[in-house]
Order: sequence, then structure tokens, then C-alpha cells
Amino acid sequence: MAEVTAALVKELREKSGVGMMDCKKALQENGGDIDASIDWLRAKGLSKAAKKADRVAAEGLVGIAVRAEGAGMTAAAVEVNCETDFLSRNELFQNAVRKIARAGLDNEGVDAIGATKTPEGEVVSDLLTHLIATIGENMVLRRSARFAVAQGAVATYIHNATAPELGRIGVLVAIEGAGDQAKIVELGRKIAMHVAATSPLSLSPDDLDQAAIEKERAIFTEQALESGKPAAVVEKMVEGRIRKFLEEVVLLKQAFVMNPDQTVEQLVAETGKELGSTLTVKGFVRLALGEGVEKAPEGDFAAEVAAMAGQA
Repeated sequence: MAEVTAALVKELREKSGVGMMDCKKALQENGGDIDASIDWLRAKGLSKAAKKADRVAAEGLVGIAVRAEGAGMTAAAVEVNCETDFLSRNELFQNAVRKIARAGLDNEGVDAIGATKTPEGEVVSDLLTHLIATIGENMVLRRSARFAVAQGAVATYIHNATAPELGRIGVLVAIEGAGDQAKIVELGRKIAMHVAATSPLSLSPDDLDQAAIEKERAIFTEQALESGKPAAVVEKMVEGRIRKFLEEVVLLKQAFVMNPDQTVEQLVAETGKELGSTLTVKGFVRLALGEGVEKAPEGDFAAEVAAMAGQA
């Protein structure tokens, strides 16, 4: 069995919102496996949050760029990380992120963007290298996303904006369809704001990772069985919980944050009817700064838990 260290207890506590002793017990029951411990806590009804996302640690900026193309549109989003929040307010760094975002309009993926030239003629990788030498902080182009539609719009939204086109969360929403492009952009921006707030896992139920659904099904089944109800009742309970789960994590099935009486899917259909066109959300992406990057452990909390970790 893996050793249940203070660092493991700290990590599980942050991700689950559960007390230290319960976290320690969960880790002991699951051989120190964080994900299995989160599921164990949820099945026992102990988890308050069960957040699966890693703690945000990296600094920097998310930048977006948009280009209208007749009846269509292209948009790109990039995440450029640096070492300190102070640098994100530096004009040289901000301008570099804008240039990199614009380079992303014609290139897919970090490697392709890094090898291409900005509209000003600088190779993106060289641009970052020169900036590192000038400022003295490490920087990296970490992620990128791009959508293009021949007819319709790719709407964008920056949350916690640091400067125009730059911030800590960037969202793109691609919508295909005919009609007034300005109204489609308006619809897409509303949906992008919704995405920033709710962080859906997929566009539709078909896009959702089936392994994620089966994991939820297993947890719900264990919870339902503990109620002591008959198997037929348990099955209905589980299916109801799965439907609720999909409504919570699938974009088109979610209640629209600006009008919870309608789903995002219904909002799109309603807007399409107004425009006399069938509108289809083709995709979305949400880039949150530093998502999935771990910070160095904080010593204070580890010290607080250290004595507890050795207790029975």
C-alpha cells in the first residue's frame, strides 16, 4: 500500500473539499490513489465538491484573435504562460500574446504556431526566445485552439480581462448557419459567457467520454444500493441520476445561465427561428489560464497535516 503522506492528504482535501481525517481514510482505503479516493468519498456521500481539475498554478495570459471572412469567420485562442502575474501586465508580453493569437488564425496546434511567422514577420518561437532574454522570465506557448466556419460566426469571450483580447479565461464558440451574422455573433457571445461560467465537459451527449459516464454510473449505483431499495428501483434511480449528470455537464443540455427556463439547445433553436435559418453549434473551447499545471506544494499546510498523517 502506498504511503499516505501529508502532501497526498493536502491534494485530496483541495480537490474534494472534505476534512483531513476523511481524506486520510479514503487514501488508506484506496492505496493512495487520488482519483479512486475521490470516487470513494462521493460514493460515501462525503465529498462536497469532488473537483477533478488540477489546481491552477501557471501565470500568463490567454489571448484571442478573430478574422471575418465574408459570410464566415475564423477565431483562435492561445495560452502563453510565464512565471509571475506581474509579467501579465507588461505591455511587451501582452503584445507578444496578441501576435501569437493572430498567428493562430492560420495554424493548428502549438508546434505549427511556434514555427510560423507573426503578421509582423517574426517566427513565434524566436519571438518568445527574444522576450525571455529581454525580460528574464521563462515563457511558453502551452495551448491553442482554432475554429473556422464558412457561413455563420465564431464568437469569443474573455473573462477577467487584463487588456483588450487578453485575460485569464478565453472561450470560442463556433456556430454555423445563414442569416444576420451580427445576431449570430451575439448568440455565440452569450453562449461563450455561459461556457466560461459553467465549464461544460462536452458539446453533446455523444461527445462525452463514455468512460466518464460509466464512472458516474458506478458511483450512482453504489449510492442507490446503499438505500436498500429493490433492484428495479435502483436502476430507475441510477438512470435518473445519469440524465441529471448529462444536463449538468453537456453544453447543449445545460440550463442557460441567463435564462434557466430554457436550455442552450433551445436558445439556439429559438434564435435560428427568428433568423429564418437552422443554426448549429459546431464546437466550443474554454482555455483557463494555468489549468492542469501544479504549483509547488505550500509548506504551511503540509506542516499542519504532517503530525496528523501518522495517526491511526
